[in-house]
Amino acid sequence: MKERLQQLRGFYEGYNTRSYQFRKQQLQKLKAAILHHEEDLYEALYSDLKKSREESWVTEVGFLVAEINHTLKHLHRWMKPQKVRTNLMNLPSKSFVYKEPLGVVLIIGPWNYPLQLLFTPLVGAMAAGNCAVLKPSEFAPATSAVMKLIIEESFSKEYIFYAEGEGATIIPQMMNAFRFDHIFYTGSIPVGKLIYEMAAKQLVPVTLELGGKSPCVVESDAKLTVAAKRIALTKFSNAGQMCVAPDYILVHQAVKEKFSEELKRCVQQFFSEDPSGSYNYGKIINEKQFNRLVNYLQHGRIVYGGKHNAASLYIEPTIIEDIPIESTIMEEEIFGPVLPILTFHSFEEAKAIIERNSNPLAFYIFTESKEREKRWIEKISFGGGCVNNASWHLTNFNLPFGGRGKSGIGAYHGKYSFDAFSHQKAIMKTPTWFDPKIKYPPFKGKLNLFKKLIR
Repeated sequence: MKERLQQLRGFYEGYNTRSYQFRKQQLQKLKAAILHHEEDLYEALYSDLKKSREESWVTEVGFLVAEINHTLKHLHRWMKPQKVRTNLMNLPSKSFVYKEPLGVVLIIGPWNYPLQLLFTPLVGAMAAGNCAVLKPSEFAPATSAVMKLIIEESFSKEYIFYAEGEGATIIPQMMNAFRFDHIFYTGSIPVGKLIYEMAAKQLVPVTLELGGKSPCVVESDAKLTVAAKRIALTKFSNAGQMCVAPDYILVHQAVKEKFSEELKRCVQQFFSEDPSGSYNYGKIINEKQFNRLVNYLQHGRIVYGGKHNAASLYIEPTIIEDIPIESTIMEEEIFGPVLPILTFHSFEEAKAIIERNSNPLAFYIFTESKEREKRWIEKISFGGGCVNNASWHLTNFNLPFGGRGKSGIGAYHGKYSFDAFSHQKAIMKTPTWFDPKIKYPPFKGKLNLFKKLIR
């Protein structure tokens, strides 16, 4: 393993990845390979998660192609040194920020969006001029096999290393054998903590894209039909296995009954009376996750759905109410098609519930009031979110995507991905034709002048 990783170090230190032309060509090769294996990816994503072709394009394949296109369009400008202002003390110097690659980076992907969440950060790493080690999730084997084919057909083994294996074994093995220049991890909070601890021993910087309980608030003045549609769409996409899916609903008591009826109607409209046979509805990734989610069904009163089948890893879109605030389902990220609905009367009451699981990855507010919108955004700390929408903020490459506190460290997408895998190198260029004596000793009697220059 150590020898294999040192090959990447040698390739990087040989300055093979630095030029604009090289980076551009590699991104073009990645895009071409993804499109060449488009049908293979559809089949694999269906096998692993029962995703439809349309869902796979929007959330995986097309999402990734759009990220590459955006990066190719702007890469030359991103790479240029950025000129910044120079302070009075240093005039007539000129100041710049250079974008330097970090080196050899490790990217660890999850199983819920196995293509998008492994290859999207790879786009940023390649654009920034790094070599990369990719560790896919072993729990999406069909998609992992296609991704391995894409990487090994397209890139030299000294440039990108596709490292398969059980994460609990291979990740510590790599991190003990080699010092990476950055680690990018997407997944659960417990595993994120372990990776952060291992990285800290070698002072390796990290980006952690974790999760948490992302609340969705429906105010009394919300457009309930629109809110129900947008919440149902994103909560039950990929059978709820999405880090930015609404984890639970906080609906104002005045509109709770009407909203619940609208939500049930939307779920049935989207996925039919029997979602087990629906083209638009996926499955749970494996038995372990299935059993965890089925246990949640005991934590409240099921008002819609609840059917499940272990043989097909199917859990019906389920809405539950009357949930004790201390129950496990209100402490852990659900990450599945189970949606608790709670009610509130006042802002303070709802805020207290949210702060039981502070700093969520995402937050959603449905309201027609600018004042209420402003209050929620300013008084709740979260990674990112939407007003009158849910989850779709992550598809805008001009927005940073990431958490804070327990939901993550750092951000990516678009230029934020390029920046995440770059070192911002500060450079000041000073001419020699101007060299005032004031800068040099003796300094006695110059204090007042220094106070005018440095302020």
